[in-house]
Amino acid sequence: MKFLKKLLKWILITVGVIIILLYVFDYSYILKGVRVVYFTGHDTAFIDDYPYFENDTIKKGTNTNPWPHHKAYNSVKETKKLAEVHKDWGTIAYLIIKNDSIWFENYYNGFSDESKTNSFSMAKSITTSLLGKAIMEGYIKSLDQPLSDFYPEYKDAKTTVGDLASMASGLDWVEDYTGPFSITARANYDDDLAETMLNQKIVETPGKKFKYLSGDTQLLGMVIQKATGKSLASYLSESFWEPMGATEDALWQLDDGEHRLAKAFCCISSNARDFARFGKLYKDHGKWNGKQLLDSAFVAKSITPRFKESPQYGYGWWLKDIGDKHFFMMRGHLGQYVIVEPNDNVIIVRLGHRKSPDEGVGQFTQDISVYIEEAYKMLEK
Repeated sequence: MKFLKKLLKWILITVGVIIILLYVFDYSYILKGVRVVYFTGHDTAFIDDYPYFENDTIKKGTNTNPWPHHKAYNSVKETKKLAEVHKDWGTIAYLIIKNDSIWFENYYNGFSDESKTNSFSMAKSITTSLLGKAIMEGYIKSLDQPLSDFYPEYKDAKTTVGDLASMASGLDWVEDYTGPFSITARANYDDDLAETMLNQKIVETPGKKFKYLSGDTQLLGMVIQKATGKSLASYLSESFWEPMGATEDALWQLDDGEHRLAKAFCCISSNARDFARFGKLYKDHGKWNGKQLLDSAFVAKSITPRFKESPQYGYGWWLKDIGDKHFFMMRGHLGQYVIVEPNDNVIIVRLGHRKSPDEGVGQFTQDISVYIEEAYKMLEK
């Protein structure tokens, strides 16, 4: 018993020293990460983590516009392979929208069409949409406007807002989702996101090549907020959420600091149906119910590769060819997808807990092809 008391004492002392050192060396954000992730039984960020953070509300409008049901709504069952991967990879929502009507939808593990879950990096596509809107409304001059016009800290860099949107900034950033000391972890859990970002330098020549960095989109979000004088949630609400008739309020996670800065690189929580609206907006060249919400030229540029060497990315959107079909998509950590084939007028949405096990940063994983191929098998029946 005496030994156990002594052991417990030293454990408590060690833990106390570690906590003090984390605060002294400005790594206290790790404590929040441990509390939010490991103390809730997870080993990484998870799709329903929004209650553990501050959030700003993306308000729906008074004129909501629910998706209509296709005349063949849910007339075909999901394939055997789809059923298997949904179970294995923890799918919570799977939708197929054909000709702007819900052709098939299913929800799993207690989730529903109204359930809010974290979109993770799908928010990057939405943030880039806000850039297009800010250019359209004159808040930002063009994709070529320098970052330094908004943040003089970058006066010696030649990075433009277009470089931020296309992941070509040259920013000093390591995209690491597992290391507790990584800049990505700090950005997610720190209480002063602006300070974290503005301490990152431009270390490579911007505008030359694609390199997937969450920090690029975070800086872009900060630029948009500064240019418009509006919070990202408010600007998203008035620009897209309300005019597209979203049926539910959504949430955008904030840092814990006094400035309440939105995490532009991730963390918009909503439902599958409302996320799908951005697929339709881009499929229809920025037009919604006859109104041009986003400039069609900007949309076209967004879903076209900027760099020949990196055909998988445009401006905020991922691009993938399968056979003779050309898809563009929103993608998020753990397998959040809005996938669009404009020529077939098809939108596929998948939300869930896990990707396929071949996961890699900035790479297409096997699950994407499965969700597409099995959807088309169903559509062909």
